[in-house]
Amino acid sequence: MRRVAAALAVLLAVLGALVTPAGAHEGDPRYRSEVRAPAPAVPGLSVSVVNYDDSLELVNRSGRDVVVQGYDGEPYARVLADGTVQLNRRSPATYLNDERYGDVAPPADASAAAPPRWRTVDRTARLTWHDHRMHWMSRSRPPAVSDPAVRTKVFDYAIPLEVAGRPVTLAGTLWWAGEPGGGMPAAAAVALGALALSALVVVVLVRRRRR
Repeated sequence: MRRVAAALAVLLAVLGALVTPAGAHEGDPRYRSEVRAPAPAVPGLSVSVVNYDDSLELVNRSGRDVVVQGYDGEPYARVLADGTVQLNRRSPATYLNDERYGDVAPPADASAAAPPRWRTVDRTARLTWHDHRMHWMSRSRPPAVSDPAVRTKVFDYAIPLEVAGRPVTLAGTLWWAGEPGGGMPAAAAVALGALALSALVVVVLVRRRRR
């Protein structure tokens, strides 16, 4: 029975790994979010994508203050000229960005119209944040994807910044990367797991009857 229990635990763990969707801070390997250099160019300011489509990482060595705007144009985050990294606790984006699909209720005092309340989170001149504008906001496949095995453009996006008070844009493109190797669909994984589990139960019952 101990061996059966151990086998069941392993099977359930594998099954769970197969069907669990991307979590709050995990990228989805079926997508690729590609961001271009800030426009207009800002010497010392660079941005890159982290973990497929999960986060953006901004490094500010420009010697100027850089502000990332939230979803309603409010100041969401900033990296100051001296490398101080701050989040605006009054920006709804501060809370919406905690969950991949924005399934979070911001506190009552969070409003795009409210004066910023800055909280220092780092002093490395490096800001990493999840941004809903750079990924597909649904667990279902994008309508643009007709063949899941083919790389397909999902949409273009733009994230507004301010550098020393001047507008700068982070433009990018989200791609469906395809499913090379034909990864097992969740439904098939569930069915396979159920069959394996049933077979294991049958084996146990047969051995008990023989004993």
